[in-house]
Amino acid sequence: MKKIVLAYSGGLDTSIIIPWLKENFGYEVIAMAADVGQGEELEPLREKAIKTGASKIYIEDVKKEFVTDYIFPTLKAGAIYEGKYLLGTSFARPLIAKKLVEIAQKEGAEAVAHGATGKGNDQVRFELTVKALAPDLKIVAPWRLWDIKSREQAVDYAKERNIPVPVTKDRPYSMDRNLWHLSHEGADLEDPANEPKDDVLLLITPPEKAPDKPTYVEIQFEEGIPIAVNGQKLGPVELISTLNEIAGANGVGIVDMVENRLVGMKSRGVYETPGGTVLVLAHRELELLTLDRATLHYKDLIAQRYAELVYDGVWFHPLREALDAFVNATQKTVTGIVRMKLYKGNCTPAGTKSPYSLYNEAFATFGEDKVYNQKDAEGFINLFGLPLKVRALMKKQAGLE
Repeated sequence: MKKIVLAYSGGLDTSIIIPWLKENFGYEVIAMAADVGQGEELEPLREKAIKTGASKIYIEDVKKEFVTDYIFPTLKAGAIYEGKYLLGTSFARPLIAKKLVEIAQKEGAEAVAHGATGKGNDQVRFELTVKALAPDLKIVAPWRLWDIKSREQAVDYAKERNIPVPVTKDRPYSMDRNLWHLSHEGADLEDPANEPKDDVLLLITPPEKAPDKPTYVEIQFEEGIPIAVNGQKLGPVELISTLNEIAGANGVGIVDMVENRLVGMKSRGVYETPGGTVLVLAHRELELLTLDRATLHYKDLIAQRYAELVYDGVWFHPLREALDAFVNATQKTVTGIVRMKLYKGNCTPAGTKSPYSLYNEAFATFGEDKVYNQKDAEGFINLFGLPLKVRALMKKQAGLE
């Protein structure tokens, strides 16, 4: 039998894809699950995949690689999609697809498959990675082929084959979880006029139910990479897990947004990114202290392009790699400690220090100083404003006023 390797999560879609691939293509189906921090979701996968019809399953622990090679580069770049989305699903997909390719090559499979729908971004992210890393592999995308038209029909398909799924018609949210975030889409969230219900949140305490006293947390960075929380050195996975707990308990990290999907439609999602929110805001504070104006502003320009590349699924693109080179050069002085105040959903700076600080109190003080001659500002303003003055004189002479 010809082999196909399926990116398997144990959720609704991939649960029914295993029997569907066997029934319609006659493939031997090998399941592959990448552990990017789903937690307890992974425990039943091994037994479930085999019972559903897979010949074997690989569960690859890639949490450390996920953080060091995908999360941290994006954090250093300051990449945020459309000003709100911290790209939790976006940069996990290329890593999962990379492992999918590796298992397919190891097993001698002729094809790979995924459970992304024909309306979403994930199909692009999975398939562009496969094309970049293994262009000869066939790709099967069931949602673009089968007769199932909705999640309700998918639930019925699963029940007909006695396949247990974690989604019911009463709570049919589409969720994606990893170490960085948890996303929610579908059901009542499809109407942007509906406020998310409190029971949507699984990682974060609703802000109004968070503690009545603020929590302070200190994060130490070294060349743009977080290495310690409250003075304790932590590995990359443990560091994010620790911040998830602290920030989540204080209601920090909820994003509710309508975003522009790559395929052309707008969609509404609710994202829980507790630790990531703290890291992004703290990293920004440290850059404000340590980067000069021109570099900081130019970095802001490329951050948007970087976010689009990640969101669009072209992680393995030479442009992203080139932007990484620029970002890494800017991060050489982004070292120091940032103190953040967490309170009922808010995350605000409470002090920043760095050995590479460009803030100089002697120049910035409102008190008496001996290093700044305020008279110098007159000549600067005259030269800086000369184009405006020349234009105004021209307009007056030409009678344009």
